[in-house]
Amino acid sequence: MLKGILSGSILVLLSKESLYGYTLGVELSKIGFADIPKGTIYPLLLNLEKKGLIQGKSVPSPEGPKRKYYTLTELGNKERESFIREWYVLKNGISHLLEEEAE
Repeated sequence: MLKGILSGSILVLLSKESLYGYTLGVELSKIGFADIPKGTIYPLLLNLEKKGLIQGKSVPSPEGPKRKYYTLTELGNKERESFIREWYVLKNGISHLLEEEAE
């Protein structure tokens, strides 16, 4: 389940701007994924790219080697929208369950 949430979060972040792997890790840490090993992000990016949800483009970096920036594809945007819908259904269900538990 966490892998799906992490992939969906990557799609949401990439819908806002193009990012490369390291900056994606930083942004994910800011939203609560601080404990995710950095080596987890790159296989997820590769998987999302193979599925056609994102595309990578190597860009020269003023600070060293080229960086691969990722952007959302049209298919990726549709998947992002689906993730958001599913997230709210899950979130509302769990919130309802926990409210009942508290009573």
